Parts: sequence; C-alpha cells; structure tokens
Amino acid sequence: MSKSKSSPLIIVPSATVFFSSACIMVLEIVAGRLIARHLGSSLYTWTSVIGVVLAGIAIGNYLGGRIADRFAARKALAVLFALASASCVVIVVLNNVVGEWIWLWRLSWPVRVFLHVSLVFLAPSALLGTISPVVAKMALDRGLATGRTVGNIYAWGAVGSIAGTFLAGFFLIAAFGTVAIVWTVGGAMLVMAILYWAKFWMFYVWAIAFLALVTLGVAPVAWAERAGSAAALRSEPDSSTLYEAETQYCYVAVQRISERPDTRAFVQDKLRHSEITIGNVPDLQYFYTKIYAGITHGLGRGKDNLSMMVIGGGGYAYPQYLKATWPDSDVEVVEIDPGVTEAAMAAFGLPRDTSIKTISMDARNYVDQLLQQERTGGEMKRYDFIYEDAINDYSVPFQLVTREFNDKIARILADDGVYMVNLIDMYKHAQFLGAVVNTLRETFPHVHVITAFGNLPTLRDTFVVAAAKHEFDPQATISEYNKHLKLWYLSESEIEFLREKAGNVVLTDDYAPVENMLAPVVRQSAKEILARKYLQQAKDFQAESQWEKSIAKYEAAVQLNPTMAIKTYNEIGMIQVARGNLEKGEEAFRGAIAYHESREAKESAIASVYLNLGVLLRRMGKEPEAMQQLGKAVEWFRIDLEENPGSTVVWSRLGNTLATMGDLKGASASFEKALALEPANPIHYDVLVAALEFQGRYDEAIGVLRKQIELMKQQGDQEAVVRITRHMESIEYRKSQQQE
Repeated sequence: MSKSKSSPLIIVPSATVFFSSACIMVLEIVAGRLIARHLGSSLYTWTSVIGVVLAGIAIGNYLGGRIADRFAARKALAVLFALASASCVVIVVLNNVVGEWIWLWRLSWPVRVFLHVSLVFLAPSALLGTISPVVAKMALDRGLATGRTVGNIYAWGAVGSIAGTFLAGFFLIAAFGTVAIVWTVGGAMLVMAILYWAKFWMFYVWAIAFLALVTLGVAPVAWAERAGSAAALRSEPDSSTLYEAETQYCYVAVQRISERPDTRAFVQDKLRHSEITIGNVPDLQYFYTKIYAGITHGLGRGKDNLSMMVIGGGGYAYPQYLKATWPDSDVEVVEIDPGVTEAAMAAFGLPRDTSIKTISMDARNYVDQLLQQERTGGEMKRYDFIYEDAINDYSVPFQLVTREFNDKIARILADDGVYMVNLIDMYKHAQFLGAVVNTLRETFPHVHVITAFGNLPTLRDTFVVAAAKHEFDPQATISEYNKHLKLWYLSESEIEFLREKAGNVVLTDDYAPVENMLAPVVRQSAKEILARKYLQQAKDFQAESQWEKSIAKYEAAVQLNPTMAIKTYNEIGMIQVARGNLEKGEEAFRGAIAYHESREAKESAIASVYLNLGVLLRRMGKEPEAMQQLGKAVEWFRIDLEENPGSTVVWSRLGNTLATMGDLKGASASFEKALALEPANPIHYDVLVAALEFQGRYDEAIGVLRKQIELMKQQGDQEAVVRITRHMESIEYRKSQQQE
C-alpha cells in the first residue's frame, strides 16, 4: 500500500494510542500527589508509583494481546475504555478508603507504601495498558505495512506519554487539583468508549451514573458533600481545615488546632511544617525555632538592623517572629512554591502588606544569583543569620545540603554570622545527620549539634546543626534567651559518633544519597503516624463515651510513640475521673508526671496535668498533697508565661489554679492580665468579678462590670446587659450594707 493511502488509515489508531498513553502518564503523575496526603512524598512513594504503573502496563500489554486475537478491535477498545473510565472512580474511592485501613499501617513502611499504591493504581494501569496491543491489531487489520504500523503506534504512544507528563506536571495539577483530574480523565475515556461503539446503550447508562458520581464527588453543596463522603467519593469533611489548595509542588492546607488560643497548623502533603498562634507571633510553637531564636538573640544582641535569610517558608511562623522581634531588620524568605506564600497570607497570619521579602525560587538558584552580583563587580549582600528550614524526613532537597552549596553559603555569610540547619533523624542511626555534620565541617571550622534533652535515641527527633566561621558557645548563648529550655548539646565525642555512623561520608553534588540515609527514619515515622491514628480514634471513642475502647487506643498510641505520654495519660486520667475511678485517674496523672520527670524536659502540657492531679487529690481528701500539686501547676504556668507572656489561656488557667488554692489576690491579678490581653471575651470579666467579690473589693468589681456592660452594648446583647446590671446592683447593695 502506498504511503498516501496508508496515512489516513493510521490516524485513528495513532490518535487512540496517543490518548491512552497520555492518560496513563497523567494518572501516574497524579498518583504521586494523591498518595502524598497519606504517605508523604519520598523515595519509597515514587519508586512504588513508577514500579506499579509499569507493572500494570506490562500486565495490560500481555492481556491486550490476548484480547486483540479474540475480539473485534473496535468493540474491544470501547469496552476497555469504559472499564478504564470506571477504574478512575475506583481510584478516588480506594485512595480514600485504603488510606484509613489501620492494618496496613502495622506493616513495614516499604510494604505499606507498595500495597497502597498497588491497590489503588495497578488495575487502572493494567486496563490502560491493554489498549496499545488492541490498537496495533486494529491498524494491522487494515492492511498497513507491519513495521511502519508498529513503529507509528510505538512513536505516538511515546509522544502521548510525553504530552501527558508535561500537561499534568506543568498545568493540570496546579489548575484543577488531583482529584478533579482523575474525574476528568475518567470522563474523557468514557467519551472515547462512546466514539468507538456509539450504539451500545450500556455506555449511556454508565454516562448518567458517572455524572451522578462526579456530582457527589466534587459538587460544592452540602448534600453532595455528605453523600459523597459516605460513599468515599471524597475525603471526610474536616471542619478544622481553614484553607487548602493544590500547588505545582504540593498539597497545602491550614488547619485549626484549637479555638482558644487560635492555634493553627501549616500542612504540606501529610506533614505539619509549622504552627502559630494567631495574634501572638512571639509564641514559637516548635522547639527548633526556639533554638534558632536563642542563638539569634544571643549573637545579635545590640544589633537592630540584622540581615536574615530563611530557606523554606513553611507557614512563615518563624519569619514573622523575626520581623516582629527585629522590625528594622531585613528578613528574606526563599520559598520556591508561591502557593505556600499565598496559603500563609490567606489563613496563617502573614499580612499581605508584610515587609518580609519573599523570593519565589529555589534557594540554590537564589544564592547563585547573589554570587553573580559579586562576579559582575557589584557589592554582594552578606547575612548575619541564615536558617535552613526546607528539610523533612520524607523529602530532602539534596542540592541544599552538599559541600558545594555550603561553600556558597559561607561566601554570603558574615564573618560573625551563623548558618543553622534544621533536620530530622534518629540518634541511633544518624546517617543523614552525620553526613550533614561531615559536610558542613568541610566548609565551616565550628559546627555544633543541638536537640531536645531526654529524647529517646531510637525515635525520630529534630536536630539543629549550627555552623560558623567563628567560635561561639551555643549553650551559654541560648541559656541567656530561655533558661527553661532543656536542650542536649552534643559533645565532641557524640558528634564524632554521628560522623562515624555516616561512614564519614561527605555529601556532594555528585553523591548525595539522602533518601537512602533516611530510610530508617521514614520507617520509624510510620509507627508515629499509626500512633496519631490511634490517638484520633481514642478521641472519637472518648467523645462517644466508649471509655474502654478509648483507653485502649490511648495506650496503644503511647506504646508506639512514648513522646505522647503526657497527653495520653492526661486524657486517660480525665476519662477515669469521669467514670468515678479516682484511684486509676490518679495513677494516670502520675504516669504523665513520671514521664515528664524522666526526660527532665520542659513540656508546657505538664502544668495542666499537675492542676488536674491537684483537683483530684483535693476531691479524694488528700489536701496537703493536693496543694503541693497545685503549687507545681502554678510553677509551670509561670514558666510558660516567662516564655510567652501574651498567652491569655495560660493567664486564665493560672488564675483558676490560684483561686483553687485560695489565693484570690493572685487569681484576680492573673484574670486582669487575661482581660487586658483579650478585652472582648466576656468570660474574663465574669471570673475577675467573682475573684474581686470574694475579696470584698466591690469598687473594683463594679468598675469591671461597667466595662462589661459597655462591651455587651457594643455587641448588641441586651439580655446580657440586663443580667450584668442586676449583678452590679447586687454588689452595690452589698457594698452599702458593708459601709453601714
């Protein structure tokens, strides 16, 4: 057959294989993003995605050859496209369901990741893989030349794969989000099925069903959200999620952790990257940021105009702290993902008119840009402090931890400046941490390692590696900033242990196997994820008053992750007290305290445990010991306030504790602090007035009530105005009686 006659005959097969191959690659790219919400983004996830999709294609190619020999090509293709369309619905459902299967989380991490990806994506990949052999058979049946036909099919399949990859990666995910893409691919394949067999009525039935499922899966109306969640066509609605979006780099969300204070978490894929208390920027939530702050305060003393660079924005919690603390300083954030910056502005307290400068590019490129200024004869900017906060245990930008990058950092760092790197590892394994230390020592003569005191060496931990050209004492520096911050400053012998664990490896641009070094950490992380799932189940059972199940889940959580001991034992104690098991409640509270004392570390939650134990002991008639525990609660609340004097919640709890101890003067002073910080909260007025009344300080109580009446008038709460006015009249009457 001549080339001119064969060209029209090959168009339909070529277009078909182009389309199916593009769909495969779109789903493969989307697969990595879909499972990231459950499993993160790591070497394990992408290896599993690529391997499973290739396995599915191989199985599909084999089965497609058998199908091509037994059935008419056009009808076979129609059915295969329709089944592939249905498999897209299965992808959405299974990804939501499998992610919550607790039994999978009990398996080893590589197996858990592989099984999740296989269950969700193997069948759709296989179905799409059947299409190419059937298309090739259809083309050959038209009498086309064998070699040229097979070559065309392979070529257009490859072109389709390329097009699907670029389309998904560069446009679709950022424009529509991953789930919407899966629904779109499913709809497109259904259209292909109808084009190949337009007279088959079952396809139209499926089209109606598909549209109904899409409505339940994506429609932004309440009834569809409820029904879709029940059918696992969409994730369960989370009232704590204030903002979420798909960016070109990750899934980003802002979630509310507590109402009072308004504390929020910044989530990228499945990981919390930072937390912040809205309106209280100085209250740093993560301990590594307190190490950053301690070194900055100590070495930046007397300097108002510092130059600081933060690599990795996260939720901009720490950059906001820097700007609030040193308002005249130059704070730059190098954040590659503009979507992260937008999320921080939308729901994480970052003002849109902030003077923090954001550079939306890779940090390596930005540093190169700064160095280029020097090479072209300009004056290169130097930084007093550079903080690297772009590393987690699932995703490490290796180009930011190599010797070559460190050399560049040293050139833009002031001679008396400090470069600080935050990373996650386990001291027992410490291959990555040791390699980072080895690498930094190739560039900087002084390298220190700091972490939380008392953490178990077999658990994941956050480490700060501080490097400088000059000698400095991090312990003395940080102690001046916060004497209550209990940290472990690794000695030279302990640092040498880390270097040996890494085999004295130095990370370079040519050799940086960071994912392999972090493999033990990722496996350990799976246990901690399971612990958090148990913790959530425990809370759900607790809310439903299923006490035994709740306690069992709390205990399972703390066995997997001992660092949850204070929180879990406190909750178990509250449950036992609610059930009337006072002795068991006391045992649980003491378990939380014992864990706290064994670690000798500062835990802000421990103050509430001491308070709960003190109240319980008083209820049990153990007054002397109750007062002792309440005194401990006061001590720890005051420690919290030394670090965070702007916390209305802590001031309020301190006031309640002092009132319980009978120190009404101290209680009223604490309530006054809370009221000054949060003057629109009626609760602060009520408790302050009560404390003043008990002390006979009627004039002060009346003054507070008058302010509360004005507040209620402003809020339009007339009933409250009447109630408070009557209360004030009652106090005025008692005052007049006292004077008589």
